Amino acid sequence: MKIFADRLLELRKEKNLSQATLAKALGVSFSVICYWETNRSEPTAPNIVKIAEFFNVSADYLLGIEN
Repeated sequence: MKIFADRLLELRKEKNLSQATLAKALGVSFSVICYWETNRSEPTAPNIVKIAEFFNVSADYLLGIEN
């Protein structure tokens, strides 16, 4: 899901957050954020919900279903 990786990175940078800060806020490890942003792994559905709520965007936006 390259689009998810790109959108997560974009949202994180817009908020001027480090990967470590975002990881702590979401309750995941720093390496998980790195893997998501580099498209090496995909988040679970519950983590997609956490990310969407944290950034106040829809899951559809994160997944590239809507702009």
